[in-house]
Amino acid sequence: MREVQRAAASLVDMVLRGHSLARALPARRDELPPEARGALLDLTQGSLRHLGTLRVLVRLMAARPPAETAVEALLLVALYQLIHTKAAPHAIVDEAVAAARQTGRGSAGGLVNALLRRFLREREALLSAVRATPEGRWSHPAWWIERLCAQLGDAQTEAVLCAGLGHPPMALRPNARRIAPGAYAERLDQAGLVHRRLANGALLLDQPVPSRQLPGFHEGLVSVQDAGAQWAALLLDPRDGERVLDACAAPGGKAAHLVERAPVQLLALDRDGERLQEARHQFERLGLSAQWRCADAAQLDTWWDGQPFHRVLLDAPCSASGVVRRHPDAKWLRRESDLPALAREQGRLLEALWQVLEPGGTLLYATCSVFAEENTGTVDAFLSRHSGARRLVPKALPGGTGLLLPDQDHDGFFYALLEKRAG
Repeated sequence: MREVQRAAASLVDMVLRGHSLARALPARRDELPPEARGALLDLTQGSLRHLGTLRVLVRLMAARPPAETAVEALLLVALYQLIHTKAAPHAIVDEAVAAARQTGRGSAGGLVNALLRRFLREREALLSAVRATPEGRWSHPAWWIERLCAQLGDAQTEAVLCAGLGHPPMALRPNARRIAPGAYAERLDQAGLVHRRLANGALLLDQPVPSRQLPGFHEGLVSVQDAGAQWAALLLDPRDGERVLDACAAPGGKAAHLVERAPVQLLALDRDGERLQEARHQFERLGLSAQWRCADAAQLDTWWDGQPFHRVLLDAPCSASGVVRRHPDAKWLRRESDLPALAREQGRLLEALWQVLEPGGTLLYATCSVFAEENTGTVDAFLSRHSGARRLVPKALPGGTGLLLPDQDHDGFFYALLEKRAG
């Protein structure tokens, strides 16, 4: 327990200081033995999912929060363990106190010991008081909660926030180039992996498993991809031989799905070379091919050869507000003031990529956000500037608005299919 608790606390500390978990996790994970890495991920992500609740709890118990974020993070992780895990309470407290004493502050161990033992004595009363506050109940920033309430109303907001506190579902995408979906479903049955098929063909597992346990994963028969993300290739609907652009392609899941559905000429762009390399490795595993360019999609003179594309996918940079149960640090790193800047960047990309789309072609605008400013706000502003663009309403997409709210089957996404009128 000691190594995992301390490693999780160090990662939470980095998030408290403004760093992305995705950047910090690999190095800390590799320091632990393989059998402990899953526990590290669960403990770190669980602490971040419930960070709001845990911080309100600390504020209730302490006259002032710990001066050092390292001590605060250790306290938050230990409280998460006491509330949400089956580990022995005395062992959790002892290890946290020992770790606090090693931070260099003489009073840190005593503070951690006093607060954790008080929590054990007054657990129910303290948790009841925490749940009386919106941030304590829902473990999301106050501005986030208020914005969703204004946009969705109380009932849908509660459903979205509740989904954000759970574990994400695990959906699979059989590689249609190598195996039929029905045949892969039989492979899952033979492996004893209970699943069901969703409307867009995604296979949803009842219980998540490591990808290495999936039949044929290393042979490229299947990919792990959220069911909501699997709508992108279906909505863009590429046809054999078409020129297709994925303008923000990393980490490559949507791009791979496009090529699996049809033998298209795909150009995959991304300005993050490291993440683009990860996407290329995924294509190699799946036996797929594409052209790759590391570039800013909006700077056309750095990558475009002047030949128009039949279809364009713009999976735009966004707040990631629809995938916070999968990336729980996002809700603590994001600020409300970030949304206008993100909307401007989304508009910049739309304006540029509209130029590379041929008349009669379609562009799919996608985000993993549930905030209207990044979704209908961005699209409506674009349509107001372009009389030759119209938004199509795909009948297959649930709800008819383009917004998929996170639920037990999928994360939160937004889609808008735009057609460029000929002439």
